[in-house]
Amino acid sequence: MTGMSDKKDTYRNIHIHIVAASKEIGLEVNADELSKWSCLEIRGQKEVTVMTDNSSFEKVEQFQYLVIILTNQYSIQEEIKSKLKAGNTCYRSMQNLLSFCLLCKSIKFKAYRTVNLPVVLYECETWLLTSREERRLRVFENRVLRRIFGPKRDEVTREWRKLHNEEHKDLYCSPSIYRVIKSRRMRWARHVAHVGEGRGVYLGFDWET
Repeated sequence: MTGMSDKKDTYRNIHIHIVAASKEIGLEVNADELSKWSCLEIRGQKEVTVMTDNSSFEKVEQFQYLVIILTNQYSIQEEIKSKLKAGNTCYRSMQNLLSFCLLCKSIKFKAYRTVNLPVVLYECETWLLTSREERRLRVFENRVLRRIFGPKRDEVTREWRKLHNEEHKDLYCSPSIYRVIKSRRMRWARHVAHVGEGRGVYLGFDWET
């Protein structure tokens, strides 16, 4: 109980500081907009509402900040699910372009990498992928590649068929979506390792449980 009480006091003090700092520059905090809070913690803890002045701040399990979904658990599943949903929406808007027979495949690949892929991989540097999430990402990319390459005519039966995933892998010269994520994570880790011990992001990088 003491730990939870300390947390409430901490969040209350943060809010008071935000309100005071805002007033100094002529801004007023809207309690309706700043009405929820969350933190990483152990399952089973009770929901707590922080009260300060006339404002009430409800503790929630997850909330969306810009295009990122933050949760109070050590899981990235909801974040990746949200990004794939946005990526599929973008893909559906590009279907006709990606299947247009008069457009060369190099341009289609460039459209996928510059328009569709950034929607899915925004903030992927912080993702901790499991085999389940990796499979979802591969399914998404194979769907796009299948649209770009189109069907293939079998040399024996002379019938049109869809390309297999391994055939996509052989034909697609660029790194797969999973390799792109691994590369970005390594680049981000290298950047964080050089920012210096006084930076908050480095403390999180070097944190030990």
